[in-house]
Amino acid sequence: MNKNIFVKVFAWMFLGLLVTFGTGYFVSTNENMLYSIFSKGYYWIFIIGELAAVIFLSARIRKMKPMTAKIVFLLYAFLTGLTFSTIFVVYALESIMSVFLIAACIFGVFALIGYFTKADLTKLGTYLLMGLIGIILCVFVNIFLGNNTFDIVISIISIIVFLGFTAYDMQKIKALEYEMEEDNIAIYGALQLYLDFINIFLDLLRLFGRDD
Repeated sequence: MNKNIFVKVFAWMFLGLLVTFGTGYFVSTNENMLYSIFSKGYYWIFIIGELAAVIFLSARIRKMKPMTAKIVFLLYAFLTGLTFSTIFVVYALESIMSVFLIAACIFGVFALIGYFTKADLTKLGTYLLMGLIGIILCVFVNIFLGNNTFDIVISIISIIVFLGFTAYDMQKIKALEYEMEEDNIAIYGALQLYLDFINIFLDLLRLFGRDD
């Protein structure tokens, strides 16, 4: 596969993370914006917007014009940043930066595994999806239980699942060379890896983040 595609994938992924973290940090410094988002019901509107954007982009990426795909991806990253602002309120900035670096290193290792391995990782897809569904159900149940130990277990399992997705998605991106335009592959790949990284980062933050 053309290695330039992966340069574009990671460039767009980095830009998406930059938009998310930049937006989140900016919102966290503005009390009025925080109040509007979390006290006036906008939070759930943004969550719905995130889900709509990621579903639309994933379902239509093969037929989208590259510019449309880029705009939807950046819109998703921006909406995520609005809801992401809470981490800058709850956790110390130094802790966020430390966990970010740890997440980046672990993510990088599994991305390299997915890129270079000769093993067929497509067989993992079903098991990873089942694991993700199980995590979502456990999170929903724990909303009512409020069990901290269960929450820790969920976070650990979630890290394992999304590290698996990282390797899986890297290999999957390599297989898309002849299925869509290069720019669309870059956006699709960036979205998948962005989602993997964000989930790994959030789970590590729950485990090791220090309160502000």
